[in-house]
Amino acid sequence: MIRPARPDDAAALHALIRDLARYEKLEDQVVGTEADLAAHLFGPRPKAEALVVDEGGSLVAYALFFHTFSTFLCKPGLYLEDLFVVPERRRQGHGKALLQALARLARERGCPRFEWSVLDWNEPARDFYRSLGAVEMKGWLVLRTAGEALERLAGG
Repeated sequence: MIRPARPDDAAALHALIRDLARYEKLEDQVVGTEADLAAHLFGPRPKAEALVVDEGGSLVAYALFFHTFSTFLCKPGLYLEDLFVVPERRRQGHGKALLQALARLARERGCPRFEWSVLDWNEPARDFYRSLGAVEMKGWLVLRTAGEALERLAGG
């Protein structure tokens, strides 16, 4: 069953985030805590939302997302930060069901765009997304500042 994440899901959701990071070979980058996650998903001014697949009280998949804004369209968009299904529950439709639920949510919220990123080496995910009609944005690169670079840019 797909449902919105609740505050009592924070521990299980954080564990799934660690599982995703392990799969992506990025576990050393998970420095946020369960408390950080809970504060930003369920605090007074949530910064993101999550849908989960709950099978009998056990979370087996999640999609974490937030709103963006297109200045060209002058409308909000929906950005999928993470989509993860535990390995033993893959190929059962959970990922597709989560993406469909998010597409419906984007439509309901007046978002003409629903976007996400995928690692260039993750061919199974890329193939899956393309099978659903997603297109890779040729010519666009993701840029990031973090840590010392962010501090320098901020003038600190």
